[in-house]
Amino acid sequence: MAKASDVKNGNVLRFNGELVQVEEFLHRTPGNLRAFYQARMRNVKSGKLVEYRFRTDEEVDIARVETNDYQYLYEDGDSLVVMDNATYDQHNVPKALFGPAVKFLKEGMNVIVAFESDEPIMGSIPGSAELEITYTEPAVKGDTSSGAQKNATVETGAEIRVPLFINIGDKVKVDTATGTYVERVKG
Repeated sequence: MAKASDVKNGNVLRFNGELVQVEEFLHRTPGNLRAFYQARMRNVKSGKLVEYRFRTDEEVDIARVETNDYQYLYEDGDSLVVMDNATYDQHNVPKALFGPAVKFLKEGMNVIVAFESDEPIMGSIPGSAELEITYTEPAVKGDTSSGAQKNATVETGAEIRVPLFINIGDKVKVDTATGTYVERVKG
């Protein structure tokens, strides 16, 4: 067991039987009262925000979390099969850990997965992905209003909005967090 003073931003704690990640951890000393730590933490599984005040000498349970790079291999029902780049071990990771960005995941992409005692608790994919356009309507001649966009389908099956000059076969960079078009990829 560690003391509250050992906690840092980004640590994963076992708090009330749940795993929470520390987003903000501030030391407060209000006037003539005792000092305390104000913590804002996010539940790893549900995503709910938890706020709590720790006494400076309060014991906390810092979870041992291992984070590694993995290569995404394929989808298997409600989970993704990933391979450890160092040991070539394969793991099934629930799709839900990656959130809505999972629809931009392409085979062979590197992902980051955090495990706590052999149980996957967090997953993240790169901030952007280069994907090929598999379907889009052709642009209508004369429709040149600035910022005009049309629907397009990328190779993973996700739909995004792209500028009118993008055609089938073009590669585009997509922001995986928001699902928005960033730029056309040259070559």
